Amino acid sequence: MNEKIIQTLVHKRKKRLGRGHGSGKVKTSGRGTKGQNARGKVHFGFEGGQLPLTRRLPFLRGKSKNKSIQKKSRVIEVSKLQIFSKNADVTQHTLKEKGLLKKDESAKILAGKIPLAVPLCVSVPVSKSARKIIEAAGGTVVLEK
Repeated sequence: MNEKIIQTLVHKRKKRLGRGHGSGKVKTSGRGTKGQNARGKVHFGFEGGQLPLTRRLPFLRGKSKNKSIQKKSRVIEVSKLQIFSKNADVTQHTLKEKGLLKKDESAKILAGKIPLAVPLCVSVPVSKSARKIIEAAGGTVVLEK
């Protein structure tokens, strides 16, 4: 086959609508005759006259309407756990009491650069490397289910 023919087949231009009688796509421009679809575009979310989903759902009122529904989690390094006394229990509740967490947050403990010097009993989600550091200091990790 000729290269010119191949190029025209590959790079075929789209048909321009409503550009004179010689184009073959005049008058209705491929939209058929009359009716809603021939006249204009229907707006986004239009469901054919049925009450749209956005109007069927209730309003989300109040100050919290822009807040995320997902629970916030905070990353805490192992070195921050030095504030606990020897063999203390580290839970979400005790972390909030010490001021490491806000009331609506949950924690995950990650390993940091500074090793842990105090043995602790941790019952908060922990990374693998943080677990090694805690156990090396003589502490234990108890996972909450």
